[in-house]
Amino acid sequence: MTALNTQVEVRKITGRIGAQVIGVDPAKDLDTTTVAFLTDALHEHKALVFRDVDLDDASQQRFAGNFGELTKAHPTVPSVDGEPAILPVDSEQGRANQWHTDVTFVHNPPKASTLRSLIVPPYGGETLIANSAAAYRDLPEPLRAFADTLRAEHTNDYDYAKAPETLDEAEQERRKVFVSRKFRTVHPVVRVHPVTGERGLYIGGFAQRIIGLSKGESRDVLRLLQSYVTRPENVVRVTWEPDQLVLFDNRITQHYAVDNYDDLPRRLNRVTVAGDVPVGIDGVASESLEGDASHYSPVA
Repeated sequence: MTALNTQVEVRKITGRIGAQVIGVDPAKDLDTTTVAFLTDALHEHKALVFRDVDLDDASQQRFAGNFGELTKAHPTVPSVDGEPAILPVDSEQGRANQWHTDVTFVHNPPKASTLRSLIVPPYGGETLIANSAAAYRDLPEPLRAFADTLRAEHTNDYDYAKAPETLDEAEQERRKVFVSRKFRTVHPVVRVHPVTGERGLYIGGFAQRIIGLSKGESRDVLRLLQSYVTRPENVVRVTWEPDQLVLFDNRITQHYAVDNYDDLPRRLNRVTVAGDVPVGIDGVASESLEGDASHYSPVA
């Protein structure tokens, strides 16, 4: 059976980012027409929400695989037992509530990410997703021209969510795992989307330094550019429900897991699709400075 029918609807959630897809069942085998439809919708809306889905680990991976070859779960963090492509996003294993794009510290970060709800709190725990192309278009012309010239170093070896002295023993152990293999990669600050040609601000939490600037100067520039990404009009707020799937374009978005659900459990499973090496508006590709991620992801 085809997953696409005559009742298909793509319903905008906000004007700039996010849409709910109605009439496509991601648990079914998708034909090429359906995959092309969803790909076009993803390019337009950046994040797609599917509600009331009946997915398990195998069908989530099958769905994600329609958009390309899968990555492993993470370059350093263990996967779900027996499922090397699935990363557990579990509140009991830490809450990294910071704006970021998935795994930008490697040479070819994922093309797309899927998140599937397993355990959701009765309140809070939303995921915010931001449109970095809209952020780029919002920049005043002089600032946009400046951003066009910049490149930034992304790394997993930094104080991701908390200062080191504030970490308890379990958090210290998780950080050791996270940085057990160190990665440093230089990406263009303005990335050209390989399909749509849109320009987007390619920064987020793993971007730690602007090439050619001091740490202090880099911090100020990154903070200024990041403020455009996280403007409310560029953000969709996904409220998690049971049996929900979210697909977002990792090449032109950032996201943030909101820690506002007290000590309640929250569990999502993440599956990501292998991406290409980012390229800036000058045609120059990203450069790996440290760390080989070939065990994690092929180059799309």
